[in-house]
Amino acid sequence: MKKAKTREDDLRTGEPYWLSTPRTTVTARREPRSHTYDVIVVGSGISGALVAEALSREGRSVLVVDRRPPVRGSTPASTAMIQHEIDVPLTKLREQRTSRAANAAWRRSVSAVNDLVALSRALKIDCAMQPKAALYLAGNEMDGEDLAKEAAARQKIGIDAEWLSRSRLREEFGIDREAAILSRDSASANPAQLTAGLLKAAVKRGAEVCSPIEVTDMAELDSGVVLATSDGRVIVGEHAVFCTGYEFLPQMRSNLHRVTSTWAIASAPIKSMPPWLNDTIVWEASDPYLYFRADPSGRLIAGGEDEEASDKNASPAVLQRKAKVIVTKVETVTGLRVGRAEYGWAAPFSVTKDGLPIIDRVEGYDRIFAVMGFGGNGITFSMIASQIIAAAIKGQPDADARLFALR
Repeated sequence: MKKAKTREDDLRTGEPYWLSTPRTTVTARREPRSHTYDVIVVGSGISGALVAEALSREGRSVLVVDRRPPVRGSTPASTAMIQHEIDVPLTKLREQRTSRAANAAWRRSVSAVNDLVALSRALKIDCAMQPKAALYLAGNEMDGEDLAKEAAARQKIGIDAEWLSRSRLREEFGIDREAAILSRDSASANPAQLTAGLLKAAVKRGAEVCSPIEVTDMAELDSGVVLATSDGRVIVGEHAVFCTGYEFLPQMRSNLHRVTSTWAIASAPIKSMPPWLNDTIVWEASDPYLYFRADPSGRLIAGGEDEEASDKNASPAVLQRKAKVIVTKVETVTGLRVGRAEYGWAAPFSVTKDGLPIIDRVEGYDRIFAVMGFGGNGITFSMIASQIIAAAIKGQPDADARLFALR
């Protein structure tokens, strides 16, 4: 057997707002009912939940294991701005990948958001899922002229995008920036409720969720996969999928991929929330960048101030300082009185140079997959991962799979 112990992190510091809301827990079994399953999913966050839901929908026997309680890893640290817009703009992604690949990745991201909204509705998951427009503001990375070219590039491949001038941005949104892109096909949700709802849907079909179980070793046979656990257990499956996010397998290490730190806040309920903000997520073309959106509770959810250091998120003092900076930036952009953050949290944040995830078989294995490297589009890319992996296990490779292969 080869080692299968993933990277370990303090996946978050502080208190994510989502964990104070109902319907975020999933009852886990201590012991699996069987020793053999069609698929073993390692990780019970949003990626593992979507993979388990997709595979159980096809009638497969699924076991989800996690060394932590379900929905208590990095997923609650998300701000759940479910964007179709990739961190690397279309015009810049074409400089790193071919135009065909960049176009396909952006189109697939749009489809994934819409697919996720439809899935949450079909399963009747009560998670405040709401389709929203996205407002991308000019900043120190892209000015008004850059955004005009970006909007034109998106329009040319059939993606909704409208360039807004400074005057129109002021008039419609009360924001003073050189320009912006307004687009549809994004959304927001409560990420913990969404994940719990997906896991419960899988369990209803016969899937099992077991915790705490830590996978330490793995081996692949002609007939399937064998996983060994830290407590001496052996579990067998036809396939295994590691949905461990930033705690990735060492076999999947890549120079393209790195772990950094991010911070987020939730305000107290704001009575004077502008109507447009209830229907729009906002982010900016800056480094470090700011992103924010409203929650149905009346709170403002915001984040940013990312830093390359992967361990700074563990500092409570840094969290307090970053929370103040985020609040100040939101107030400056919107003119709103946000006040002191009621919730603040920080987490490791996994990114790739091209802004795209890594969704692939683990090197040297045919039956073991890994899902990782999500940048700012974690939930959107998790949806894509569930589709690609479900197709691969079914023996029907996804047309876009090569876009997200280990690079």
